[in-house]
Amino acid sequence: MNLQTIVGNILKASKTDSYLANLLDKAQEYAQVYLIAKQRQKGCNGFGEVTNLKEEFREVVEKMIEYCKTKNYIFEDISYDIDLIAIEFEKMNK
Repeated sequence: MNLQTIVGNILKASKTDSYLANLLDKAQEYAQVYLIAKQRQKGCNGFGEVTNLKEEFREVVEKMIEYCKTKNYIFEDISYDIDLIAIEFEKMNK
């Protein structure tokens, strides 16, 4: 299952699952903040902040994926690049 399919399944399920919708909103916010901070980072300046934002974003994504597995919105274990999933979530905001 590719990343776009997974994100699409999450988006579809969130339309009828308010808890998932809240997790998705939170993940989208974290993705947006993380990507902005990453773009603005210069060398080592701000590296700690970007790392913290990335980990907070990762925690929300993992919580959302685990929830989706328990609800059978996602049927398999997935591996993902956190930067790519941030980009996919950012696209959803547009």
